[in-house]
Amino acid sequence: MKRFGSVGIILILIILSACSINQEEQIANHHIEKNMEAIEYQAPKPIEREITFSAIGDILIHGTVYNDARTENGFDFKPMIERVKPYLSDTTISIANQETMIGGEELGLSTYPTFNSPTEVGDALKWAGINVVTLANNHTLDRGEEAIQRAIEHWETIDMMYTGAYKDEMDREQLRVFETDEGISVALLSYTYGTNGIPVPIGKDYLVNLIDQQLIAMEIEEAKEKADVVALSLHFGNEYERLPNQFQKDLVQFASDQGVDVVIGHHPHVLQPIEWVTGENGNKTLVAYSLGNFLSGQDKFYRQIGGVFKFSVKKTTEGRSESIEVHSPKFLPTYVKNTGRRNFEVIPMYQLTESDLPNASYHYEEIKEHMAQWLPELEFIEG
Repeated sequence: MKRFGSVGIILILIILSACSINQEEQIANHHIEKNMEAIEYQAPKPIEREITFSAIGDILIHGTVYNDARTENGFDFKPMIERVKPYLSDTTISIANQETMIGGEELGLSTYPTFNSPTEVGDALKWAGINVVTLANNHTLDRGEEAIQRAIEHWETIDMMYTGAYKDEMDREQLRVFETDEGISVALLSYTYGTNGIPVPIGKDYLVNLIDQQLIAMEIEEAKEKADVVALSLHFGNEYERLPNQFQKDLVQFASDQGVDVVIGHHPHVLQPIEWVTGENGNKTLVAYSLGNFLSGQDKFYRQIGGVFKFSVKKTTEGRSESIEVHSPKFLPTYVKNTGRRNFEVIPMYQLTESDLPNASYHYEEIKEHMAQWLPELEFIEG
């Protein structure tokens, strides 16, 4: 009996010890699970920020336009763009292609084939909400260096960021990066196919950026290092053709392969479609091949149509990881109305009446179909 009692006690102790160990393991596992829950609970949530972007095509100030804007004290272009101001002033960045240098009246105003425009054009754009202008186009050198220097002086006076033409080499070396309050930075590059045969002064390449793939690739690389988003403005294509040519397509593909996020095109003076282009690394580039004339004196129907190209950019931060998404492309077709070469006014096409433009609804639908033919999900702004 004694022997059995001792054995029994030992067995009981072993069982109690096993139970104690199992309980300790359960407690330890419980604490581990709680700690894991605490770690998961404390993990930082992704931070999302967003900006919006608007772009318009050519500001091409013919004599009929600036004469219509003439006042007793100078020029006033504001009434011409008042109806589209709400669509330019509601975004973080709003960019225009200033096709004609605003050298000012003191230099002698001129129109086609060598343009020089009033500085008040810049004032009106600033008033409407534009905060960036691209200056690299085929008319940049029309009135020589003096017009460029005078224009840049005025852009700086009204605190307008400009890109594509510069006052000196030091100015050109300063990459244009728009730092937004939302913490998203945008690099803005601008180039043109040529300058209507006017040679760039020797040693003054900074006066206008010409399309050169090696140069563009180098500057895109710098832009990617210094900014979250790269927006490329290209002055290219055939005038008055409603579809991009092969040169445009090839250059856009090249830009996408380099990692550009957005391409904004102009020069054809008519609208060309919007689409997504896939780069060699699988990245997506949003492309508007031509935004047409936003304000000009050209009087052929399709040359009177332009628009406001809009999209959003979202930046997501998760710990040390950051990602950028360009999304939600939208478009507002516009029409330059005038009466007998007077009373120029840019009007959203959805607001046009039959008295403004015969068969207005038909023309509006045709433009919508044209712009969305490669991007069926393109949204059109109608309010």
